[in-house]
Amino acid sequence: MGTLKRVLAGVTSPGVVGAVKNLRSELGLPYRHSRSVRKAALYKGKRGLKVNLGSGYATKPGWVNVDLNKAADLALDLRRPMPLDDGSCSIIYSEHFLEHLEYPGDTLAFLRECYRVLEPGGRFSVGVPDTEWYMLDYCGAENSGRRQAGFPDEDVFAMAKRLWHPKWCVTRMEHLHHHARQGQEHKFAYDAESLDHVLRQAGFTDVRRRAFDPAMDSEGRALNTLYMDARKPG
Repeated sequence: MGTLKRVLAGVTSPGVVGAVKNLRSELGLPYRHSRSVRKAALYKGKRGLKVNLGSGYATKPGWVNVDLNKAADLALDLRRPMPLDDGSCSIIYSEHFLEHLEYPGDTLAFLRECYRVLEPGGRFSVGVPDTEWYMLDYCGAENSGRRQAGFPDEDVFAMAKRLWHPKWCVTRMEHLHHHARQGQEHKFAYDAESLDHVLRQAGFTDVRRRAFDPAMDSEGRALNTLYMDARKPG
């Protein structure tokens, strides 16, 4: 890819170079997905599965971990139907993945697949970057919910600069842009209202915000994540 990038850079625009890079990545997905679809036959007919979607390298022992890396059990393109039986899962977990899907099309398709493979009464637990947290501080509102929950009484943008965001983020708008986009990796920025809305559109009920759970969630994401639980009606 390095040679191709140098050749393209000499004869075309930076936009075309980026498009070719994205195309190369997309072209590799069908092969990896189809291999994992065959591998997923191991779970055919099983019930009570626990599935971790978009696991990254934070895999969970005893779970079916799904991601496009070697640490996962299955390398699936989660914009496509999952090779799991209807009602085969007791719980589905997803942390910092949903925001990478195009909204609303790919997002709703993904959530409806999660709904399909969950058993009646099954739990869907999701965490996304908490945009409301940034917006409240941007507008000068006191983020009382965060402080009541025991989070540090520190300006959100100062904390983001100290812990997560790159050096070029100086103004509050630069911080907001980086939070929402992460380059071009993030496709949508969520608050509690929008996450609740799209979960209910997919058919989930009993949607509620929950606190960070150290037994399930990633420690490094405790401060900047909106977590919600939802149920498939029983």
